[in-house]
Amino acid sequence: MIYLCSCLSCLLFFIYPISFLLMVMIAVDVATSLDFKTIYAESLSLETESFWTIGKSMPTPRTEVTATINSDNIYVIGGFDKSGKVLGTVEVYNVKNNSWNTVAPLPQPVHHAAATTFNGSVYVIGGYTNNKWLPSANLFIYDPKNDIWTEGSSMPTARGALTAVFIDEILYAIGGEGENEIMDINEAYNSKTKTWISKIPMPTARHHAASAVIDENVYVFGGRIEGSLPITNVNVTEMYDSKMDKWIILDPMPSKRSGISAASINNTIYVFGGEDITKTYNNNEKYNIKDNQWESKQPLPTARHGLSAVSFHDKIYVIGGGSKPGLSVTNVNEIFNTRE
Repeated sequence: MIYLCSCLSCLLFFIYPISFLLMVMIAVDVATSLDFKTIYAESLSLETESFWTIGKSMPTPRTEVTATINSDNIYVIGGFDKSGKVLGTVEVYNVKNNSWNTVAPLPQPVHHAAATTFNGSVYVIGGYTNNKWLPSANLFIYDPKNDIWTEGSSMPTARGALTAVFIDEILYAIGGEGENEIMDINEAYNSKTKTWISKIPMPTARHHAASAVIDENVYVFGGRIEGSLPITNVNVTEMYDSKMDKWIILDPMPSKRSGISAASINNTIYVFGGEDITKTYNNNEKYNIKDNQWESKQPLPTARHGLSAVSFHDKIYVIGGGSKPGLSVTNVNEIFNTRE
């Protein structure tokens, strides 16, 4: 009996390392085609708490970008490079393949623009067209099937650092800053008639704010109420009811921030990042529209401003931006995995 047990022990001693080695070899082979940190994150899918993982980095480090999602592709558009050059670059991240590719650039380089998607097309509106911060009224529309940009009807009011969303067939361009003018403007573009009309303005004129849509309502968060210097941030939260064409003032964000980005999942909205004159923020604050309550969540791994946040299913992809106030750039692609 003692001899038999000893033999079985020896057999297990040799078999177990071989099995383990085979498992490691298979895992390494898979990891060569996908980001290892992303693979590791999938093993945590049973976690009850939300958590961050890392996606493949954006090819071009840049800040003051805008982004939107079309199908399972995130389009990251424009911005500044590390030298301060204004870019027309459009890089596309596929959320299923964790891969990037480059498509046709914007007809005109732009920073601090806004982007949104409707009916399979990408819309880019406003922004600034050069290093002198010349506000733009341009509307550019991208056709992914043919990889071409066309120019739409210009926005009535040129501005940058605005926010824009689609509700049904209407594009709403809200807030921003013109030439030395901070705006409460709310202009609506009908994608069928190709015409613009004015809607009820925001209660608080501001720029560098963030927005998200739930149930045909636009939620606008934070921003600045002064020029670029000094930075006077606010924590204002206001909701635009597109059916009633009216605004409602809601509970403010816990923190005052600008240069932020927001994304919605179900009945919640997350607001990421930001800056003031001395620092950038790693804040991740969650707003629940049902109870009008705020909650601080797991902070961004990389504090930054001028970033973009886009949701897909239960994940939010937070891409690009600057890690220091003013001109700085990153190419990080940090993914917030929600479990709520």
